[in-house]
Amino acid sequence: MNLLLDTHIWVWSRLDPDRLTQRVGDAVKDRANQLWLSPISLWETMLLIERGRLQVMGAPAAWIRNALATGPIRDAPLTRDVAIESRAIELAGQDPADRFIAASAVVHELILVTADKRLSMSKQLSVLV
Repeated sequence: MNLLLDTHIWVWSRLDPDRLTQRVGDAVKDRANQLWLSPISLWETMLLIERGRLQVMGAPAAWIRNALATGPIRDAPLTRDVAIESRAIELAGQDPADRFIAASAVVHELILVTADKRLSMSKQLSVLV
């Protein structure tokens, strides 16, 4: 499976894997699955660190680079199509980061791995919870 990790899923997988459901934890560990991450998730993670809502060892950029180096993660690029889809996709909320992540899943034909109920309710997304 090609899995796009929502920001919190990626962070939890690195800092607190017990927060993942059994199904998600197994899918993230399964080497047969390709894991993808949006650059928006890196931006969101840095904001969480800067605002003190997430604690990591060392500088935010260094922690992110190290976390990315610990496992094979592909980039889900932000493209023009992703930007257009971010406004077209029907979501319960208007959070810009959520819209870009959801649009990335649609455009790149990825299964979104999330615990966010607002995202998992979208009929336009394939979701793993």
